[in-house]
Amino acid sequence: MFMRGIDDEGHAANFVETEQIIEYKGSRSSFVQTRGSIPLFWSQLPDLRYKPPPSLTSGHDHLEGYRKHIDTQLYSYGKVVVVNLIDQVGPENGLGRALEEVITVTNNVNVKYEPFDFHRECRKMRWDRLSILMDRIIPTLDNLGYFIRLQDGSIPCLQDGVFRTNCIDCLDRTNVVQSMFARRSLQQQLQRMGVLQAKDQIGIHSPFETMYKNVWADNGDMCSIQYAGTGALKTDFTRTGKRTVMGMMKDGYNAAVRYVKNNFQDGFRQDAIDLFLGNYRVQESEGVSVPCPLAVHRDLKFFALPIFLSLAVAFCSMSVLIPSAYTMENFMYFLFWLFMIVLTLIAILHYGTEFVDYPKLRDLRQNRRSD
Repeated sequence: MFMRGIDDEGHAANFVETEQIIEYKGSRSSFVQTRGSIPLFWSQLPDLRYKPPPSLTSGHDHLEGYRKHIDTQLYSYGKVVVVNLIDQVGPENGLGRALEEVITVTNNVNVKYEPFDFHRECRKMRWDRLSILMDRIIPTLDNLGYFIRLQDGSIPCLQDGVFRTNCIDCLDRTNVVQSMFARRSLQQQLQRMGVLQAKDQIGIHSPFETMYKNVWADNGDMCSIQYAGTGALKTDFTRTGKRTVMGMMKDGYNAAVRYVKNNFQDGFRQDAIDLFLGNYRVQESEGVSVPCPLAVHRDLKFFALPIFLSLAVAFCSMSVLIPSAYTMENFMYFLFWLFMIVLTLIAILHYGTEFVDYPKLRDLRQNRRSD
């Protein structure tokens, strides 16, 4: 979570090109998509909250950064359709409005913007509403096409551009939507190769469909493990076409692991990356006459608040479990320690950034503005 958005050269923090390749009796076809962090200067620094609010970084030219990024995309892929899946209300909305603004200002005829509030449209398990996005996308998808070389060596079709899909992490929501785009393209490719008849659907070949869904779910898991340290969320929908209880339980476990990694482990990993890439240079006298940045002196509250929280939880539990008979006095003890738990948690959250494992080799706590 320490690296978001783009850098000064327009490179996205998380960028993945995915190419789906099909081979059949000497014919080959390909469909390329990309996913990438929202191409603006922004951050989402951990502070112990489950979802820290993302915010635009002050002191940077967002328009220039976007232009550098999109120019590279246009050079590499041709036309670009930016599919933005973040929330259009709440903390994520500021990024969405800023992205739409820079796309509108640049007014490039080869760039199309397609926002879709994934969470709002699919709330209450209404995943069927992804068809709203597909209905809007299909004309563009058909227009961009795909690459295919037939058995006789002819190339009747070329891909004219890519879909660049993003959410906040470019992992979970993104993989669901990309798999749907790829499935639609695959249908057309198999029909062109003669594997399917004009009106046939992939679903009539259930073993192949199952394998295909698992391939895309595995792709999402690999991208997510590399960037977030866990498998992707929502892969039960990618694998089965519906949400399941086991899938939601797995999502809960992965979300908890991500929370721990984001707040208490990623700082060390970021330091390792910065050292490996040369973003930080070790000084000759470091650790001798020059203080080592890895040597951190913790404030007393870093130790005192967690210890006090543990004691409050223990005493609160004891006031419930130990008494053989419950009296008003026991109830007051319970309320007192429950109040202490709440008070301590509030204090910990207030000083949240001091408990997070921040990178130590570079100061990433930039000046930020929120919209």
